[in-house]
Amino acid sequence: MNLLGLEALLFVLAFALLIGGVIGSLTPQVPGALVSLAGVYLYWVASGMTDPGTLLLALLTLVGLLTWAVDIAGGAVAARVGGASNWTAALAGVVALVLFFVTGPLGILLGVAGTVFVVEFYRQEDARGSAKAALVTTAGMLASGVVQALLTASILVTMIAVALL
Repeated sequence: MNLLGLEALLFVLAFALLIGGVIGSLTPQVPGALVSLAGVYLYWVASGMTDPGTLLLALLTLVGLLTWAVDIAGGAVAARVGGASNWTAALAGVVALVLFFVTGPLGILLGVAGTVFVVEFYRQEDARGSAKAALVTTAGMLASGVVQALLTASILVTMIAVALL
């Protein structure tokens, strides 16, 4: 494979990563933001470290890191907003990680909601408050996925513009 062929392959792989980042952001426990950033940096290396420019590369990196922070903190913040304790939020995160390997996205949502409900009911003996915490946590996890998808999609669209211009 000549150098031109390798460069084209790297560009194709970069866009595969960028698209994978958007898809990954919709899947719980998949670091879509980091996959998107890998695509940005692969494209940058393939372009001879000229495209995107330094300022745009820094901005895309910040968007990617913000998206990653939303991914990491989204469920825990939602649990806290819903009235769950820090302990409950941490335990729900562990349950989500385990269920990722066993059940997939739906199992993660149901498992986290169930965990939040059971632990909060045990702590407070308040079914209504426990249900609220579980519902808000689940809604927050879904909203976090939407925000991540929008942010990783913005990275993809920006990189399409870089490639076309």
